[in-house]
Amino acid sequence: MIHLTVMILVRDPADVPRVRDLLGQQRRGSLTEPGCLKFDVYHSTVEPRRFVLVEHWASGEALEAHRLAEAYTTIYKPHVLPLIDREGHPSELLG
Repeated sequence: MIHLTVMILVRDPADVPRVRDLLGQQRRGSLTEPGCLKFDVYHSTVEPRRFVLVEHWASGEALEAHRLAEAYTTIYKPHVLPLIDREGHPSELLG
C-alpha cells in the first residue's frame, strides 16, 4: 500500500475558494479510481491558504494510473498546480 500526504499552499489568498472547489471535485473523481483506498482533502482552519491531501493507494501502479486519470489530468494538473506550491510526502504507517 502507498500512503501519500501532500501539503498544499495556495499562493494567492484570492484563489483559495477556487482551489477548495477544484480539490473537492478532484477528490470525488479520484475516489472512483481503481486502487484508490482513501483520498481525503483537508482545509486548515488556522491557515486559510493551506490544504492537506491524504491518499492511500493499493499499489504503486494504482498511484501511477491516478496520475493519468481524468481527475488528475483535467482538474489537478491544469487548474490547481498553477495556483499552488506543494510538497508530496510518501509515508509509511507506524503500527
